[in-house]
Amino acid sequence: MSSKELGALILGVIMSWQVIAVTVVLVFYLSLVFSVSRLSRKRRVKKAAARSRPKKLRGPAPMPSRDEATREGEDELGLEEESSG
Repeated sequence: MSSKELGALILGVIMSWQVIAVTVVLVFYLSLVFSVSRLSRKRRVKKAAARSRPKKLRGPAPMPSRDEATREGEDELGLEEESSG
């Protein structure tokens, strides 16, 4: 196969409607994915900034005492104890 035949073959493949259609679909798909990713990142940054401001003003949240965290009849995981008999 000579270089002229190879060039014509490559040009024919690139200019086929299947290759053009797949390329267009991929461009639209990637554009959609990147735009959704960009919007999601902006929302996450705004939410994190909005959440961090009030905490700085209020200070750290108080830790519940061990007695309040575990109720009678429940262990540390919140599971009820089985009564025997």
